[in-house]
Amino acid sequence: MPCSAVTLSLATITAIISTALLAIAFSTDNWVYTEVKRSQIKDYASKRGGQEALLEAMNTKYFYYTRTKGLFRTCFPKERPPTVETYLSPVETHCMNIEYYLPDVDNLTRDFSEDAMTRLHMGRSAIALFILSFLTIFIAFWTGIAGCWKRSPGNITATAILMLLACLIAAGAMGLWHGVEYYEKERVVGEEFYQQWNNVLKEESLIQYDWSYILCWTSIATMFVSSFLFFISACCVSSDLRKENDLPGMQYIMGMYPQKQQYAYPPGYPPAAYAPGPPYYHGSQYGPYNY
Repeated sequence: MPCSAVTLSLATITAIISTALLAIAFSTDNWVYTEVKRSQIKDYASKRGGQEALLEAMNTKYFYYTRTKGLFRTCFPKERPPTVETYLSPVETHCMNIEYYLPDVDNLTRDFSEDAMTRLHMGRSAIALFILSFLTIFIAFWTGIAGCWKRSPGNITATAILMLLACLIAAGAMGLWHGVEYYEKERVVGEEFYQQWNNVLKEESLIQYDWSYILCWTSIATMFVSSFLFFISACCVSSDLRKENDLPGMQYIMGMYPQKQQYAYPPGYPPAAYAPGPPYYHGSQYGPYNY
């Protein structure tokens, strides 16, 4: 089996896998898991006096509840806050939307701090880059089909470049997402974010990356491998075509072989007699009976 067929198959499979993983990660809400130990916070408030504000916040603020966060929604797999309007997501989890203020018709962001606006712009840009990455993969899909159908090294190379571009765009989106995460933890961008949490809430909360986040980075790595395999496929197809063009066209030329001609002897002429002179043909002037 030629190397072009093998590498093209592997490149196509990895491209499909990377696209599927990116789509799953983009649409699910398990990027960051925050577990809040509410019982321990209650114990702390009951043992100390003057913690009415803490107890009230526990029952009214959503960030005192265990939750998962994605690109578009914050979901509550356990208890859900009674003061926040939620809805059932496609996976039957109570969720609320993350607000990106698009469009900001009422100019609700006019009182945001500079850090809060920077965080908001990075969040919007991350979503836009993920969508651009999907669009690039869609274009690469058609150039890949054309390259496989026509066995065109140029189309396959274009597919490799597009897959690499999609990989870089998705990696840039992840970089912006991490920028949003940094601003939420280290800058003052809102009371619901880590920097402005109560110290007790900080101590009794466990924050960790979840499986959607892992799927996204796995998709980016698989996309890079797919691009590399498409580059190799283009080289293999080019090499196969070069070998086919360099083959001599001997199969189209009829072979010339010496042919043995059967000569006729005169009647009664002994086959074993080897008389000198040319062979006898019917009506020949050299025949013994032609006078």
